[in-house]
Amino acid sequence: MDAGKEKEKLDEVEGLRLVRAFLSLPPHKRAEVIAFVEELAHLHPQPGEGDGAPAR
Repeated sequence: MDAGKEKEKLDEVEGLRLVRAFLSLPPHKRAEVIAFVEELAHLHPQPGEGDGAPAR
């Protein structure tokens, strides 16, 4: 397995761990996490976001 594929696999595993941890939170804590992430997304928009570019 080359380094790129191995990194991709590790990223996938880490993502699944984060999802599992999120789902194990009580509902009020999940709401706090969602609010925090939405706030970050508004502070740091992705390139092309809000400039009329079509969504992918």
